[in-house]
Amino acid sequence: MSADKRIPVTEETHKELHELKDPGQTYDELLQDLARQRRREELENRFRDIEEADSEDLTALEDV
Repeated sequence: MSADKRIPVTEETHKELHELKDPGQTYDELLQDLARQRRREELENRFRDIEEADSEDLTALEDV
């Protein structure tokens, strides 16, 4: 069973979150969506960095 937690935010932050929230969506659901989106963006950035590093270190087949 999960316990509810309070996260103190400024009035400005609360207003911004409220504007992002869809009708009927809870703040918990909104924060879950934002966290999921952040993790996805971080993963995409890591893959992009790996692809860029690989392409710099690899030799094209035409050059072999």
